Amino acid sequence: MKIKIYIITLLLSAVLGSCSSSFLDEKRLDFRSASNSFLTQEDIDCSVNNLYYLVRREFYSRDENRPMDYLYGTDIVYDGEPNGTERHSNMISAYHSTGNIASVHWSLLYHTISTANTIIDRLPVSEVSEEQKVIAEAKARFFRGFAYRTLAYLYGGVPLLLTEVVGPKFDYVRASKEEVLEQAISDVEFAATYLPSLSSVQDGEVSNTAAYHLLSELYLATAQYQKAVDAATTVIDDPATGLMYNRFGSRANEVPGDVYWDLFRKNNQNRGSGNTEGIWVIQIETDTPGGSGSLTAKDQTYTLERHHAPMVRDVKAHGMNPFSWPIGDYTGGRGIGWAISTRYFSDEIWKDDFYGDMRNANHNFVRKFAVHNKEYAKLYGDTIDTQNPPVGVTVPSRSLYAYQSKCTTPYNHPEGLYSNSKTFALNSGAGATYTDQYMFRLAETYLLRAEAYLALNDKDKAAADINVIRNRAHAKPVLTSQVTLDYILDERMRELGVEERRRITLMRMGKLYDRVMKCNPYYAKEMKKHYELWPIPYKEIEANRGAVLEQNPGYE
Repeated sequence: MKIKIYIITLLLSAVLGSCSSSFLDEKRLDFRSASNSFLTQEDIDCSVNNLYYLVRREFYSRDENRPMDYLYGTDIVYDGEPNGTERHSNMISAYHSTGNIASVHWSLLYHTISTANTIIDRLPVSEVSEEQKVIAEAKARFFRGFAYRTLAYLYGGVPLLLTEVVGPKFDYVRASKEEVLEQAISDVEFAATYLPSLSSVQDGEVSNTAAYHLLSELYLATAQYQKAVDAATTVIDDPATGLMYNRFGSRANEVPGDVYWDLFRKNNQNRGSGNTEGIWVIQIETDTPGGSGSLTAKDQTYTLERHHAPMVRDVKAHGMNPFSWPIGDYTGGRGIGWAISTRYFSDEIWKDDFYGDMRNANHNFVRKFAVHNKEYAKLYGDTIDTQNPPVGVTVPSRSLYAYQSKCTTPYNHPEGLYSNSKTFALNSGAGATYTDQYMFRLAETYLLRAEAYLALNDKDKAAADINVIRNRAHAKPVLTSQVTLDYILDERMRELGVEERRRITLMRMGKLYDRVMKCNPYYAKEMKKHYELWPIPYKEIEANRGAVLEQNPGYE
């Protein structure tokens, strides 16, 4: 009997022991959780891919018109949408701490940081090799640094989060802008050291070259000018990079056209097309899992065409409309005239070399619109010119102004968008820009280095770098005596135009107020100096019950 009791006791101990160590430990097999993710290489790759998605959503989606906040309210375009307060027409409303603009960018940029922190913190317990852990950390820190850089330019000092937040937290405090930029530099320096080379990564993937480009900008922002020169030189001297000088790619034989025009045609942005100028190219993929939208509708695709091209259907001359709309030619596809070029952008910056600079050729900066409404016999087969419009046609207006053709794909829209492919007539689903987009392009690297040389008072080298860009464009060279920060900003306009996230450049330099007052009378009447920074979103301040999250000066 004692033997039986002893055996039973042993069996119960074994069962209970196994229950305490394994049976009661929950193993989630049917869904993803923090406990069973970030283990395999596939897990890590999926998480890193989400960082690319978040960047595309912030800068190149239709989501809440978020990407256009980097153009509106600056010196390059102004609002054409009636009552378009969401896009900066009413600056008091647009930049209020309770408004949409302040909150959506804050939220998504911190989402990027949170995702990067989770990857970094979980890598030590993952099952991937040590080499792959370092590469994954380099990618995560690149995106975290990129997000903190953007937050610092937009908001100034912000809370620094460097570890995964696993529970409620209500005591955030702001670090200084200098501290935030120092952290961004630390992250991107790590990325520059450990990311693969540009020649070894896939199209759209970040590389050490992209990291050095970003470092050059960050060193400029922190007045480390020689470091900015050195980082930019690393990019320029990289054997995998080089400005494009000869026609190339999918439409290289078309006339009119030139190498600058080729840079922005479909399928031409990546290295596979022979393009050595793209450093980091955002992939605008369509009709694919994880892509940006559909080939037959705007959906969440990048709607630069819709915003920047004019709404020519509303042009009236001699009592009739000379244009059919929408048509995928140089009238601008399905543009609706919301992002109207300022006179400074379309006219003033070109005065010294209006006809010589290829970037100002009509196929690049469209001013002459071919009349194609056959019912309009008076001018059919002719053009309407924004420089000398017919009587009764106002320029600039929402319906007619000079715009950059890089915002669209003239004669090359996806087949699913044509209602009549022979006449290039588009259906109502058009309006997006169906080309991959440059986040970093080598031409900008030269201009960053020129800016650094200018800050070092080496205007000869600054002029030389600017002239590398101008020579490619067949433009008159700039004289050393002409080189100023404003000249560099003008050259960025000429070279980068609506491709550039202009607000980032101006806020980095502290030049937003000055340039709006000088170049954009539409916004000048409401522009305030404290708009150099956006407000900290009120909802973040209100929710932060355990500490004071201070507001930027000038905001409630």
